[in-house]
Amino acid sequence: MLEVLSGIVSGVVSGMGMGGGTILITILVCFMGVDQKVAQASNLIFFIPTSIVATIVNIKNKEIRWKLAIPISILGIIGALLGSYITTIINTNVLRKLFAIFLLLIAIFEMYSWYNKYIKKT
Repeated sequence: MLEVLSGIVSGVVSGMGMGGGTILITILVCFMGVDQKVAQASNLIFFIPTSIVATIVNIKNKEIRWKLAIPISILGIIGALLGSYITTIINTNVLRKLFAIFLLLIAIFEMYSWYNKYIKKT
């Protein structure tokens, strides 16, 4: 049941463009006991169909700026190749810690953005 729920939640968040993989990896590692490397690899497989569907919807809605999307996509592919290689040579515990730091930085950025938008209001 947890697999179904995590797939649905990750798919919805991914379809909204907010990175459902972060949620999926966290659920797999923290709640299902999956190894960090296996969780990240599973996320990459999960990402393929969800990104295709989201891309099709956004193309139909004319919400893609192609001059921006194409170079970012090419550099993203290069980054994915590099990241995949690094993942194969790095220790799993180090990878978990790096992922935790990444999540913490995202949380700090989001709190700072929220603060500037709703609290600071200069």
